[in-house]
Amino acid sequence: MKISFLRHTLLGLGALLLVACAGETEKPATASEFSVPVTYYQLDNGLKVILSRDTTAPTVIVAVYYNIGFRIEPKDRTGFAHLFEHMMFQGSENLGKMEFIKLVQQNGGVLNGSTRFDFTNYFEIVPSHKLETMLWAEADRMRGLDITQENLSNQQGVVKNEVKVNVLNQPYGGFPWLDMPQYANENWYNAHNFYGDLEDLDAANLEDVQSFFNTYYSPNNAALAVVGDFEEAEARAWIEQYFGDIPSAEIPPQPDISEPRQEEEKSFVKNDSLANKPALAVAYHMPQRNSPEYYAMGLLDQILVQGDNGLLVQKLENEKGFTSNVSGGINYLGNMFNYKGPMLWMYDLTYDNDTSQEEVLAAIEEVMSGLKDRLTQEMLDQAIVKIRSQLYDNLGGSFGLGRADLLCSFALFDDNPGRINSLEDEFRNIDLETVRKTVDEYLRPGNRTVLVTNPLLAANEKTE
Repeated sequence: MKISFLRHTLLGLGALLLVACAGETEKPATASEFSVPVTYYQLDNGLKVILSRDTTAPTVIVAVYYNIGFRIEPKDRTGFAHLFEHMMFQGSENLGKMEFIKLVQQNGGVLNGSTRFDFTNYFEIVPSHKLETMLWAEADRMRGLDITQENLSNQQGVVKNEVKVNVLNQPYGGFPWLDMPQYANENWYNAHNFYGDLEDLDAANLEDVQSFFNTYYSPNNAALAVVGDFEEAEARAWIEQYFGDIPSAEIPPQPDISEPRQEEEKSFVKNDSLANKPALAVAYHMPQRNSPEYYAMGLLDQILVQGDNGLLVQKLENEKGFTSNVSGGINYLGNMFNYKGPMLWMYDLTYDNDTSQEEVLAAIEEVMSGLKDRLTQEMLDQAIVKIRSQLYDNLGGSFGLGRADLLCSFALFDDNPGRINSLEDEFRNIDLETVRKTVDEYLRPGNRTVLVTNPLLAANEKTE
């Protein structure tokens, strides 16, 4: 099992939910609604708890999300949030090194953890009758880790090797999910190397780890979701029993993570000695989360790059034949809902060596320059259908993991997992005029950053 943050989301929900219930009360669903039960409350120590029962299969998910991601990790400690994620599997008060993993796997379950922009998450999917065991185990490591120099040194080595394998020694390593934020953003918190510079990873010490744990891994900085086949009264009793007496902590004020308005287009070239053909990524700064323009960008994402009928897909793949795969989206390390700070909408592609960068950008301009006038209500309606289809695919897979992701994210960032209920309305409330205004402000050339990978391997092959 690999425990790391990934370029593509483990929980890829670029979608909306048609639901009918919120808080601790439920409304009957109409024939056109898909209903997800949601119960939300907080323990006295501040832990946010979300319960969502589904008896489709005899399994249950326990997901714990901590309101700390790599965006606000300490300066001069790049990669620290990710390093700490690894530390969470090195032992706790009652479970020794790697015993948490063995406990889950030997009971027929699967687990993982990941570090994202604004949270670090851990989850287990187990047979329903093992719910109490998983709640006990998650509470045990929230209560206290086995923080030793041996464990820290070991995981520093693991993470450094992961950086080398996944980024430094990999063709297109970090392109564009790790690279683009460093080029497009201005604020250090949004623009530093999230995976970690090797020197910074080496610099982490036991005092850093203990302080980070005491500050950010407290119950009042976390959300716990239980999704699946369980009895609610029983689950609530266990949660109170195992988590209720874990002390809360004083959470420091969040640093300023805002980004200035980008006024002029930025363009960069990154040499890649392992790449054999060029690659290009284009990014735009997103509107403020939960604003009308934010939802409009969700629709524009569908119209431009999602699916075979995406306008950029049609132009670059089918009409021009420059590439076989245009990929993109809002938040490459998650989805458009599970972040809270500044974000990029981005797409990327590789193309043949006999195609010039200028040709690719000219084809892109053909789409973007006429986009505002080309938009129709029918295109918006089709985008909503695509969003709904993505949602159902994700909610139906991984035993409800996508549902747990949305519930925890909305609890952490909005103190309202019931937001899951209003997403359909939010998208449907966006009219054509709002989408066109969003194109004017957020898809303007001055808001664009272009990053090109220069394939040195291809250049070397030509000279041999």
